[in-house]
Amino acid sequence: MLTGGDVAGRVLLTGVGGQVGGAVVPLLKRFAEERGLEVVAPVRGELDLSDAAAVRRYVREVVPRWIVNPAAYTAVDKAEKEPELAYAINAEAVKVLGEEAKALGAAVISFSTDYVFPGDGERPWVETDATGPLGVYGASKLAGERALAESGAAYFVFRTSWVYGATGNNFLRTILRFAREREEMKVVADQHGAPTWSESLARLVVHTMARMEDATCKTTSQRRDMGHPDSSRSLAEAVREVGGVYHACDAGETTWFGFAEEFVRLAKVAEPEQRFARLLPIATSDYPTPAKRPLNSRMSCERLRAQLGFTMPKWEDSVAQVMAAIATGSTAS
Repeated sequence: MLTGGDVAGRVLLTGVGGQVGGAVVPLLKRFAEERGLEVVAPVRGELDLSDAAAVRRYVREVVPRWIVNPAAYTAVDKAEKEPELAYAINAEAVKVLGEEAKALGAAVISFSTDYVFPGDGERPWVETDATGPLGVYGASKLAGERALAESGAAYFVFRTSWVYGATGNNFLRTILRFAREREEMKVVADQHGAPTWSESLARLVVHTMARMEDATCKTTSQRRDMGHPDSSRSLAEAVREVGGVYHACDAGETTWFGFAEEFVRLAKVAEPEQRFARLLPIATSDYPTPAKRPLNSRMSCERLRAQLGFTMPKWEDSVAQVMAAIATGSTAS
């Protein structure tokens, strides 16, 4: 809810009930307090992203300086039967956020996915590679990317992959639960990519915002020193200089089987008395799903390091931290 008061600006954060949004909240609140900003983080009942008109009204009420949008329709298989809803949330809502941000001079940070690519080959995808989604989910996210670019807003889109955390519904927690209950489990071993900790993405969001705010302040000061007291660069101008699409996933690569194998190994260390299922590798063809999955979800994050000065952690290090949090009962993502 809005609280009012004298603030330098508001940050509108969507998807606070999701993996990334939930991880962003505490970091963003600390950042906002330091910068004199106010965080507005509506829950689903307060902001329905499937209703474009409601999204537009809400943004106009908030008048944000930043819009951080990790919210998404992420039910990959269900999207094949609900394409209208997937496009409403992943594309139309993003279009509206971009249009309103452009009108306000605000900046947008949104998220996309490895599913925008066709999943062939073995080379890590770079941002300029041709896209080719295999299903509705990937197509809707790609439509959102394009809508945001066409809106004229200053923006960042972070494409990520295989997101998980210590809380919520995700692959890691599901497999851990089943591994405690079953004798053996079959896990796909021919899809390659990088598991990405929600906390890694939360840190990236705050890093990017801080970098852009600092760039704006620095440039304004420099221009004043040069004798142009009324000449300053807006946040939107600063973002446009380095904005656009970036790949952002934890470093390294594995398969879903390798991912499961690593966190089950760590779980065995933490719970030596607990019996865990034996993991069996299978091919994607052995586990048919309504939506086709990309076999190659590797993505290069070199542009992220070079342009924004941010290096994603190794996926193994992130998994170790998450498993430690689960073992100690921590609720941090």
